[in-house]
Amino acid sequence: MGIFKKLGWYFKQEYRRYILGVVFLVLVAIVQIVPPKVIGTLIDLMAARKLKASVLLMWIGVLLAATILQYLFRYGWRTRIWGGAAKLERTLRSRLFWHFMKMDTTFFQKHRTGDLMAHATNDLTAIQQVAGAGILTFADSIITGGTTIIAMIIFVDWRLTLMALIPMPLLAVASGRLGAHLHTAFRESQAAFSKLNDKTQESVSGIKVLKTFGQEEADIDDFDQIVTKTIAINKRVNFIDGLFDPAISLIIGLTYLVTIIYGGTLVMNHSITIGQLIAFISYIAALVWPMFAIGRLFNVLERGNASYDRVESLLKETSTIIEKPDAIQTLATGDIDYAIQQFAYPEEQTPTLTNVHFQLPQGKTLGIVGKVGSGKSTLIKLLLREYDQYQGRIKINQNDIRDYTLDALLDSIGYVPQDNFLFSTDVRDNIRFADFEKEQEAVEAAASSGAVHEDILTFAQGYDTVVGERGVSLSGGQKQRIAISRAIMTDPEILILDDSLSAVDAKTEEAILMNLKTLRANQTTIITANRLSSVMHADEIIVMDDGTIAERGTHDSLLAQQGWYAEMWVKQQLNQAMGGQ
Repeated sequence: MGIFKKLGWYFKQEYRRYILGVVFLVLVAIVQIVPPKVIGTLIDLMAARKLKASVLLMWIGVLLAATILQYLFRYGWRTRIWGGAAKLERTLRSRLFWHFMKMDTTFFQKHRTGDLMAHATNDLTAIQQVAGAGILTFADSIITGGTTIIAMIIFVDWRLTLMALIPMPLLAVASGRLGAHLHTAFRESQAAFSKLNDKTQESVSGIKVLKTFGQEEADIDDFDQIVTKTIAINKRVNFIDGLFDPAISLIIGLTYLVTIIYGGTLVMNHSITIGQLIAFISYIAALVWPMFAIGRLFNVLERGNASYDRVESLLKETSTIIEKPDAIQTLATGDIDYAIQQFAYPEEQTPTLTNVHFQLPQGKTLGIVGKVGSGKSTLIKLLLREYDQYQGRIKINQNDIRDYTLDALLDSIGYVPQDNFLFSTDVRDNIRFADFEKEQEAVEAAASSGAVHEDILTFAQGYDTVVGERGVSLSGGQKQRIAISRAIMTDPEILILDDSLSAVDAKTEEAILMNLKTLRANQTTIITANRLSSVMHADEIIVMDDGTIAERGTHDSLLAQQGWYAEMWVKQQLNQAMGGQ
């Protein structure tokens, strides 16, 4: 019953709803004891040959009234209890999703997407069942069982009732032992479902790579192994869960056996009438649901308990990116000043950045180049506050970026990442994603600046073309240019292109850069690139090597230094002349 305690915060909040639901359950239970009593009375009247038409019609009217009242009362508890369960599900879904939105990069590196999806779907559904089916079966088994037993004592015989209830302690023993095994089994089942979800999500997302490398059969084999293991775990869950119904059926059978033997004796001794015995058997039938409800209750509670623990462990995790109580709320604009003594990624010992110092005046363009893994993107991640744990500071307008609110900082930045993410909607809404109220004219202007307008016009439905999940229907260059147009659309104070021109040809790249130079004459731009032509017009270029600045200067001055930059420039120009990019 620990899950009820864990959800106590919600039941306290919605106590009126659940009290009213339980009241309706009590009324249903009271009305349910009427039909067996009526049946027993009618049988006794028939046995005594005293049943008249008027009396029969009266009792039929009582049965009809009881039926109508049961309908109304059941409608009442359903709207209260199931409505409360739906509200809990909505509350938890909103809380979990908002938690995802607040968490930092480290959180999403730790938890795989498929696992998070399993928490947000399967686990929350299991918790919702506790507030619905769990409350229903718990309250109804006690209320219906209690009222039925009281009716058996009052309307039939207390001795027969006591004898019939002798097998009941066996139910408590069976439920206690099986419930403990169920809790462990359900935790394993939920974890297996998460792993299966991870595998499915990963395979679907990487379907192009799988097909390109001809790994479909190997991936299917891997998937089948996970499915087989998941099924085996769920078989164990179903086996344990399946033991409840046979145990309950055995107890019910013993109860009927005791009733027939001892009840028959009481009838023969004239202690009770035949009508009372039949009514008593009907009451036992009414006890069947509460008994089976106990088995279902343990199923629901243990599944919900395991799921709640998993979700709660997620909600307890905190982001390492924390806003100060008195954080600056005005947009971050002005000169950018980097002074990083050292930065290492979480759980890594070797620093990724060491002694990185440079200034970028407002309105200027900075190019960042270097070998793969030299620290280019890490510089951008720190500016975006994906990580705050570093020695040193990054300032904008003489204020440490950690002194700004996240909204004040990020709203001033337009970011185009290496991995361009497009949403599964049309081209127009992907470009105006930051503000869906933007007019078509503004969307086309941004697309023109991103050198993708002409491409869009060739699409079958133009700007109404749905790009598919992650832009699957577009080429790499088209996705990059739409992502650039989306960033331009926000007119950011700081525009960051993180190696986001790699999939376009040299001519298109030149057009985009010229458009940006004209459009953003007085705004700051940062471009990281592997292709040096992307940064050759920058006001300053820094060359990263092993996490530190190895060279810096303008394009011409770096060529004159005859270092890494000059060497790569010659190689790339030669490659381009030979037909490469």
